[in-house]
Amino acid sequence: MKSLDFSSLEIAPELIAVVKELGYEQMTPIQAEAIPYLLTGKDLIGQSKTGSGKTAAFALPILNKIDLEIENIQALVICPTRELANQVVTEMRKLGRKHEGLKILALTGGQSGREQAQSLEKGVHIAVGTPGRILDHITRERIELGDLQVLVLDEADKMLEMGFEQEIKALMKELPVKRQTALFSATFPEGIQSLSRSYQRNPMKIIVEEAEGQSASIQQVVYDTEPEHKLETLMRVLQQHPSKSTIIFCNMKNTVNEIAEAIAERDVVVGSLHGDLEQRDRDRVMTMFRNGSLPILVATDVAARGLDIENLELVVNYDLPNQTETYVHRIGRTGRAGKSGTSVTLAGPRDTMKLLEFEKLTGGAFERPTLGFKNQLGLNKFAFQPTMQTIGISGGRKDKLRPGDILGALTGSDGLKGSDVGKIEVHDRYAYVAVAQGAAKDAFERLRNGKIKGQKFQIKIMK
Repeated sequence: MKSLDFSSLEIAPELIAVVKELGYEQMTPIQAEAIPYLLTGKDLIGQSKTGSGKTAAFALPILNKIDLEIENIQALVICPTRELANQVVTEMRKLGRKHEGLKILALTGGQSGREQAQSLEKGVHIAVGTPGRILDHITRERIELGDLQVLVLDEADKMLEMGFEQEIKALMKELPVKRQTALFSATFPEGIQSLSRSYQRNPMKIIVEEAEGQSASIQQVVYDTEPEHKLETLMRVLQQHPSKSTIIFCNMKNTVNEIAEAIAERDVVVGSLHGDLEQRDRDRVMTMFRNGSLPILVATDVAARGLDIENLELVVNYDLPNQTETYVHRIGRTGRAGKSGTSVTLAGPRDTMKLLEFEKLTGGAFERPTLGFKNQLGLNKFAFQPTMQTIGISGGRKDKLRPGDILGALTGSDGLKGSDVGKIEVHDRYAYVAVAQGAAKDAFERLRNGKIKGQKFQIKIMK
């Protein structure tokens, strides 16, 4: 039986030290299978569900292999969405924080291509991005890939589902033939098999089945509704299932905006996420949702995969997804790491066959409880009270800011208690810090009137 202890891995001591500092006690099944094999330099197909720890499974072997003296791209990770790419960058930076001088760059849309080109010119060890933006930089001859050793296709099935097949084929023509290629996917349709046959050499396939009882931790509920009563039914669902963290999934951005507006009119704090938002707005919304400042998020499936959200209590399928597998990815955002969660689906008379497909895929039956009477008083806003408040700072990684600097500015010399400070996220040009609601005013004044790492920054309460 394989050891699940990270210290059993033949990787650099500094990586083992970081893993311990981050509190990772044991490897997940996909990590225990994939990491030792990837360390041999051979090609791999890893099939496992969202939330199984795939990022660390390929990040640790990459970081173990990087030569910091060579400031050219040695590893390229391709992701279907900018959200997933940014999350991978964040995770790799955390794991590689003891690698002095390590440069990891996100190559995604929604950010300045010129700034990315400047960073590429200065030298980058690892690039993580979406197919379109990476291909754009290659076409403009901004990327040097002669030193590439490792290629990772993350969420490969999602990339094909989103129509990136031609971009991937065009990208592959530009890469060195002699390389290690790892392909991670939640499902394994014919398109993925074709990709593997074309671009991998004798890959080992690792399949990690969902742990027994994992789907049982998600209560799956369905409520019948007619299209004209759907919004009213949603409000009743939120009344009956109040939670500190809820995602409502829709298929179209117009529906997202309509629902978010209806919830906001009831004095409940809500955010929206869809493909038309600028990258900075996406970052702000996701940060606030992750850190407890935003109790409800209404989103299209741009948020269904690859986003690491702790303690998500409720997922609502306002619209049934077009792809059956997407349902699994949606509800898989809750009930993670041994915690329980609830998934609510709103279904019409024509949805019976799809519901049967969902039950077959998840291996669990839908519950059909009574929704109860309409609450004439509307949503109880106190049931959706955010626990945290987010403060924005007009400086980031490019200004040499680190999370510890922000924490120090808040807690030093008679400042806030450490327990009042939540998640701190530092981006290239801005940063966000979550503070307890009761300490938000003091935190704002302290940052506005003081300095962080000897510098003054603009400070703003985020809404």
